[in-house]
Amino acid sequence: MILLVIEFLILVGFGYLGLQFFKPEEKIDRLEVAKESEIPDWITVDIIDEGNPSRTGLPLDGVNNIVVHYVGNPGTTAEQNRNFYNQDDSDVCSHFVVGMDGTIIMCVPLDERSSASNDRNHDTISIEVCHPRVDGEFTDESYDALIKLVDWLLDEFHMTPDDVIRHYDVTGKECPLYFVQHPDAWEKFKEDL
Repeated sequence: MILLVIEFLILVGFGYLGLQFFKPEEKIDRLEVAKESEIPDWITVDIIDEGNPSRTGLPLDGVNNIVVHYVGNPGTTAEQNRNFYNQDDSDVCSHFVVGMDGTIIMCVPLDERSSASNDRNHDTISIEVCHPRVDGEFTDESYDALIKLVDWLLDEFHMTPDDVIRHYDVTGKECPLYFVQHPDAWEKFKEDL
């Protein structure tokens, strides 16, 4: 009888351990995360006005990728790009702009679509990065800030570095230029995450 009790306890113990080890991962509702995320104080929140062509106010359908871009105007600041998005004649914007000095400005709420990633605006978080020259290479400060931002987003949305893509991977456009023309730099970036 004692032997049966011991065998039963062993089986129950193994069953419990098996459930703990092999339990299915809880499904994360990334849209809820987007609505409820507390934005860190190292990000400046300066949301562009709703209603101009660049900010439609349309909700995201999901959050499946983080898309890295580079701004099309070398030498400009994060604030200048944010202000450009906010003009009535602008039809582009991103969730975040990273400045050459490492500043990060949030331009669009995380649960809304940006106007940066073409046919993937409906399910991506977009990040534009400022750069000093036409080759598109980021400064050390902008690179470090991009890593910090993407790491936070990956953690917040329960994603992996494989979920981070370039605008190039969506459309074939050479954006971010330096990471497209230097695939080894893109791979290093993903390793640094």
